[in-house]
Amino acid sequence: MKIKEVIDYLDSVFHPELQEDYDNSGFLLGNGETEFRGALVALDLTEAVVDEAVEAGDINLIVTHHPFIFSGLKRLTDGDTTGRLVWSLIQNNIAVYAAHTNLDNLPWGVSGALGERLGLQNCHILQPLANKPEAGAGLVGELPQAEPVEAFLLRLKKILGLPTIRTSSLITQHSSFKIKRVALCGGAGSFLIEEALAAGADVYLTGDLKYHDFQRTDGRMVLADIGHYESEQFAKEIIFRAVSEKFCNFAVRISERQGSIVQYI
Repeated sequence: MKIKEVIDYLDSVFHPELQEDYDNSGFLLGNGETEFRGALVALDLTEAVVDEAVEAGDINLIVTHHPFIFSGLKRLTDGDTTGRLVWSLIQNNIAVYAAHTNLDNLPWGVSGALGERLGLQNCHILQPLANKPEAGAGLVGELPQAEPVEAFLLRLKKILGLPTIRTSSLITQHSSFKIKRVALCGGAGSFLIEEALAAGADVYLTGDLKYHDFQRTDGRMVLADIGHYESEQFAKEIIFRAVSEKFCNFAVRISERQGSIVQYI
């Protein structure tokens, strides 16, 4: 089997046509005619992940969520991380594929995976795509039973493996406040705060919130920054299942050397 056959399958599953205009998902680097040996899955392509693939010996395709080539490259040298990655990948004949905002926009994608772990029901897309309303950014759904806000956030911390959550002061202002309707968006989702409010959400979960974003809810909704990596971490499992179930006779594994590039101390 050739790499290009795997790429065609990945395209059929992750639908790169659903990616946002600014994105760079899809087949990013490699020779499609190369015989496929195995795949490594990671959220980000780092030098440690490439080293892991090289040392494994049976890996020549890395599938990530975030594309490591995002904007134009003006030079390829060992003077920066992207240049070193490209050189190492080419020298070791390792291909790279990314499923980014297209995976975000799929209903069973990044946000869907998080909603499933929270036990959300009656879910629908928070911001549907104009040309494909069954797909789009974010998710809103309901818990089977309303939960006190502090209990919900503590449960969320456990699910995500988070030592802390940045949340709006509503949690301390209203101790009796309960969570029933949950809106969320994996990754950087501040652009959906108004949509979450319009959907009647009691809480909106996303990453990369700024200080003044917490003022935008005007006390009507709990806002929680759950971390970019943490909110998208289940993308690795989605990609792994898609590849391993189709190519069960090949080595497919999730990287053991790549975690969040942000650390909590």
